[in-house]
Amino acid sequence: MIFFKERLVYLAVPKTGTSAIERALGRHASAVFRDPPGMKHTNALGFERKFRGLFERKTLSPLETMAVMREPLDWLGSWYRYRRRPALDGHPNSTRDVSFDEFVEAYLQDTRPAFADIGSQARFLTDQSGALLINHVFAYTDFETIRAFLATRLNRPIEFDKVNTSPRAPLSLSKGLRSRLEKTCAQDFEIYEALKDGPLSVT
Repeated sequence: MIFFKERLVYLAVPKTGTSAIERALGRHASAVFRDPPGMKHTNALGFERKFRGLFERKTLSPLETMAVMREPLDWLGSWYRYRRRPALDGHPNSTRDVSFDEFVEAYLQDTRPAFADIGSQARFLTDQSGALLINHVFAYTDFETIRAFLATRLNRPIEFDKVNTSPRAPLSLSKGLRSRLEKTCAQDFEIYEALKDGPLSVT
């Protein structure tokens, strides 16, 4: 979503409350990319390359970007639950007959099967060198701070409702696999660890 006058862009990291944010803010945005999903979930590098130039003006301050990040294991769990839903039964993306360990194991493969091919939060948020490319990054667990930030920037009251809840399923991950995940996805865990001290800002 792009807020032209307020000079703010919300980039929607999948499985981080994007539907709730879109419901609350969509009618106030100058532009909303809803479909196809690849456009709705344009990452930071994609925005810089494809879209920033369309909305920048020399007489205005540069657009600032914001995004939300989820704890990496919780993010994987949300994807896993989401792909267990009955609508995907028989589809290559379904995780109905896959354990959570098997899902994470597949996610760690160099070539991921369809059900585990879900991208990376760190790659969404960073450039090719691994540097954070988003101006304002918030933790998924801190929606009150997100709400306050948006209310200030957009100069209007903001309220979120909860939508798009994935079916609940008990999740556990073996210690060895957890260790491999933390090593392979080290940047995801490092960024999220930094968010424990509050939102990250890049100027």
